[in-house]
Amino acid sequence: MIGSRVKKIFLSFLLIFVSFLYVWATDLTPDIKHNPWELIIYRPQNTEAINDIRCWLKVEDMDGNDVTYTKISATYEWVSIPDVVNKYQRTYWLSGGVAMHLNIKPGRYKMTVSTPSDKQWPYPSENRDEWKSNEFIYDTENPAKVIFVYPGTDENGFYDGRWIISGRAPKYFKQATIPDMKKAE
Repeated sequence: MIGSRVKKIFLSFLLIFVSFLYVWATDLTPDIKHNPWELIIYRPQNTEAINDIRCWLKVEDMDGNDVTYTKISATYEWVSIPDVVNKYQRTYWLSGGVAMHLNIKPGRYKMTVSTPSDKQWPYPSENRDEWKSNEFIYDTENPAKVIFVYPGTDENGFYDGRWIISGRAPKYFKQATIPDMKKAE
């Protein structure tokens, strides 16, 4: 009788101990998942002159209402100085080498970027149309992690006064890998 009672206590203790180990182990290794309400918009570096020209983000809901500053908050960092997060002072802009981090309320949104004609210096004054982008639809139910903004070019490779927003990096953009860096040395 005492032996069966000891066995029950031992099995209960063992079950509790194994449960504790399972809970402890799963807490140490949480699932890594992308938060669908976080989006990074990256503008890769180009030539020095085009890097300095900013483009400004505009976000609309699907009814056409501007929600840039009501349903979104943003910070930015320079890719050359990672892990230094900056808060935007007034408007949400991008320049070459900047990654914008957006926190977005759930929903579907139309995103565009543009550069007003008076902010296009040092490019020639005869091209004074506003530089506009295509419209990018972002849905928090089917989220992207990163989208890219880069200047459009004509068939000869010259900048043509427009921006492109895409889920794919531009053709010229290539992430340096460690073997590539060793070849350069």
